Amino acid sequence: MTAQELPNGFTGFANRKPLGFESARSAINANARGAGSSGGQSAYEATSAAFNSGAEGAFQYARDHARPDDEPAQFDPDKLRLIPTTDRRWAWTEIDLNAIRYNATMIKQRVGAGVRVMAVVKADAYGHGAVKCAKTALNSGVDYLGVATVDEAIELREALVNAPILVLSQPPLSAIPLLLAYKVMPSVYTPDFAIQYAETADAYGMKAPYHLAVNTGMNRIGVRHDEVVEFMGQVSFHRALDLVGTFTHFATADSAETLDFQIQVKRFIEAVTALNVAGFNPGIVHAANTAAAIRYPDVHFDMVRLGVGLYGLHPSSVTRPLIDLKPVMSVHARISDVRTVPMSEGVSYGMNYRSPGSVKICTLPIGYADGLRRGLSGRTDVILKGQRCRQVGNICMDQCMFEVDMRTYANRLKLDPQIGDEVLLVGREGDSVVTIDDMANTLGTINYEVAIGFSHRMPRYYV
Repeated sequence: MTAQELPNGFTGFANRKPLGFESARSAINANARGAGSSGGQSAYEATSAAFNSGAEGAFQYARDHARPDDEPAQFDPDKLRLIPTTDRRWAWTEIDLNAIRYNATMIKQRVGAGVRVMAVVKADAYGHGAVKCAKTALNSGVDYLGVATVDEAIELREALVNAPILVLSQPPLSAIPLLLAYKVMPSVYTPDFAIQYAETADAYGMKAPYHLAVNTGMNRIGVRHDEVVEFMGQVSFHRALDLVGTFTHFATADSAETLDFQIQVKRFIEAVTALNVAGFNPGIVHAANTAAAIRYPDVHFDMVRLGVGLYGLHPSSVTRPLIDLKPVMSVHARISDVRTVPMSEGVSYGMNYRSPGSVKICTLPIGYADGLRRGLSGRTDVILKGQRCRQVGNICMDQCMFEVDMRTYANRLKLDPQIGDEVLLVGREGDSVVTIDDMANTLGTINYEVAIGFSHRMPRYYV
């Protein structure tokens, strides 16, 4: 026997096909022909149909469908790109743009026609997608946009968003050329930044528009409330500087206790009054965040800043009875595995959960890398076919599991979970609902943090 005749040896596999050898495709086709007279379609028949159906089959992503049988298919990169993201991974978020419109309209009605509204779309619109949400809000009558960073503003400008954009903090000095080139307004509260901003603008024959940030007690950013006139005296000489607005931020507008809020209001009104008395026009005066816009008409001033409320989330329980808002985000996944786990066997890392028997354990391809926080392990539900099911076991980086009780109950429809079934992790189906607020309360945090977490890597669909 020669080396070439060895079926499997240290010298490698034989090049000669063994007696009776046929390719996988030939075997599938032969099986399909043999089963052609039967009434039902076998798995082999279905596979064969897929392989031979051209544009609808397994070779729809090949460069050439009509190739000789002995030549392998070659993938076409352009066709591969056409595979939708829902078919690449069974986990995604949906963003209801009609809910954005509804929430913006509700706030506009509450503040009245004479008050502008700024949509705050920082942090990728709280995880909802900055560009789409900004455009939807502007089309719903919003006047201004607020962001946290220069890059967030540039993203909007490059998406052809032309509304006024305010960066809600003072950027680094090195970002000044970007502010001017992209026509983005900064918040200003240090003389060094104000002067260099003005000097750069003047060198390009431009104005340097800005909003003056006033610190009324939150002690995060801003010129101290009783030093605003002195600050303006230091910088207002520069011909390029253009004070477009003056604002502060409330630390406790969403709290039941109001003393600190009232102190901040008093200080802000005194600061704006002092500017006027000293001959400085404060421009657009704004202070109210979502909570203050809903609760306190006296602080609407010239503009309110609509943040978390735009996305249908309440800043706290105190605003919930005062206005109806619609949640914008829902989180979905499809079951990727179903198995019966015998009684007392564990599930997931640590095996903190043990099967009670008579349950099916279903796996979802979503985990804490996608924003489903590990702290929710065993403490949240999912919704399958309108019924709440308990999430069980530790949530993994990319996957999690939930339990379906297979026992029969007189008052409940028995579920039969299958791979590919859609499951709701956040949202409403029938009478069952799981909310971002539920998750935040369980975690002991705020809904802002949970919502932003779902922005990491899942596909996002706008409906």
